Amino acid sequence: MADRYGALVRTAFLLTADRGHAEDLAQASLIRTFQAWGRLHDTAAAETYTRTVMARLAIRWGRRRWRAEQATAHLDCVAVIDAAGTVDDADLVMRCLAALPGPQRAVLVLRYFEHRSEAEIATILRCSPGTVKSRSARALAALRSAGFLNEDGSEPSTYRGVSP
Repeated sequence: MADRYGALVRTAFLLTADRGHAEDLAQASLIRTFQAWGRLHDTAAAETYTRTVMARLAIRWGRRRWRAEQATAHLDCVAVIDAAGTVDDADLVMRCLAALPGPQRAVLVLRYFEHRSEAEIATILRCSPGTVKSRSARALAALRSAGFLNEDGSEPSTYRGVSP
């Protein structure tokens, strides 16, 4: 756990777009993995099991009616431009991911950050491969309409911002 904790928190951060929630999600996933330890046939699969639990919990937590404190500061996805005129890509990506619904965000994180196949994502999220494809298409369309991606999937030279 100690060796992989940082990687788990990074994935959780992409799923939740909040550092505190990412820590909570990673810890809750590890607790559930520990509780299921006797059912795991191969202990080498513990990280995969933990990541699966993490993705499912992130979607479930996103469906909750009350989401605790809501930031009142700037919620739109706007590019942060430093003094040199360059865009802070990490901040931009996180804000754009945060603007997407949880299931769409989970599909993009599993597909492009963890390099999972559509079949693996469908198994993890307990949905059909068609649902994975449609969630991915909707999420990418939202990013394109916001100006974050060009039609060919490349980054645009200018960025307009996204509204959820």
